[in-house]
Amino acid sequence: MNSFGSLKQFAWTLSPLLRMTALCTMKHLCQAIRNENRYAKRFFGTLLTQSAQKWLFSPFWIVVPDPRKSAVFGLTQPFCTGEKSHAQPKGKTAFGSVGRRIPYRILHVINQDGESLGNMHRADALRLMDERGLKLVLLRENVEPPVYRLMTGQQIHEEQLKRAEKKKSSPKPGVVQKELSFSSAIAKNDLETKTKQIAQWIEKRHHVKVTIRQAKGSSTDMFMLFDQILETVSEKATYLSKPKVAREGVSTCVLRHMSDKELKERQKMEIKKNNTVKKDENEDLKSNELHQ
Repeated sequence: MNSFGSLKQFAWTLSPLLRMTALCTMKHLCQAIRNENRYAKRFFGTLLTQSAQKWLFSPFWIVVPDPRKSAVFGLTQPFCTGEKSHAQPKGKTAFGSVGRRIPYRILHVINQDGESLGNMHRADALRLMDERGLKLVLLRENVEPPVYRLMTGQQIHEEQLKRAEKKKSSPKPGVVQKELSFSSAIAKNDLETKTKQIAQWIEKRHHVKVTIRQAKGSSTDMFMLFDQILETVSEKATYLSKPKVAREGVSTCVLRHMSDKELKERQKMEIKKNNTVKKDENEDLKSNELHQ
C-alpha cells in the first residue's frame, strides 16, 4: 500500500489528463491483483484439500500464461490415483476335473481310493494322472498346499450327484426344517402320532426330515414305511429328497409342502381319475343290466 500511496501522490502532481490516466491504471492494477489473489486461493485451496491417499501429483510445476492476469505457478494435473483396483472375488469352482490347468507348483495328492500320496510337484501329479488314466479334482484350495484327488469319471459323476442331492435337501434361507427319528419297529399308534405331527408341520410349509433306524430282528421295509407316511399327507406333501440309505441301518427322506402349481395339477389328476372310475362303474352297471 505504501507504493500505491506514492503513486497517488505522484499522480496529483501531473496534469489533469495524465492524472486521470494514472488513476485508471492504478485502479485496473488493484483489480487485477485482487482477482489474482482470489484465483490463487481457489486453485491452491482445492489442491490442498484433496486427500493425499487418493491422488498422487506430478512433482513438476508449470506456468499458466494469461494475458489478463500475471503468470500463475501451480502443480500439474494428477497423472494417477493411489487407489488400487480390487479384483473381483473368485466364485466357488464347480466340482469336476481341472484337466491340466493347475496354477499351484506343489500339491497334496490323494489317490482314487482316498489314500494320501503326500506332497508332490504338479508335473509329477500330471504324470501320475496320465499313467493311471485318471482325472485330477480340486478338493480344498484354501490350504497349503492345495489338496487334489485322482478320480475316475464314474467317481466324479457319483460325487456330483451326491452334492446336488445334498444341496437340494438343504433348507433354503427362511425355510424351517423339522426332524423326526424313530425305529422301524415303531408301534402303530406311535406312527399315527408321528404322522399327525408331520402333517401339522407340512401345513405350516416346513420341511420335514424323517429318519428311520432299522431295528434288530425287524424285517420292515423302511422305504415302504416312508411311502406309507407320505400317503397319509399326500394331499399337500411330496418328497423334497426321496428316501435313501444314509448309512448302514439308517435311511432318511425330506418332505415338503407342494407348490400352488403342483396342488392344481394334483387336483386335475384327482378329478380325471374320479371321472374315469365313474365311467368304468357306469359301463359295468350297463353290462350287468344287459346280461340280466
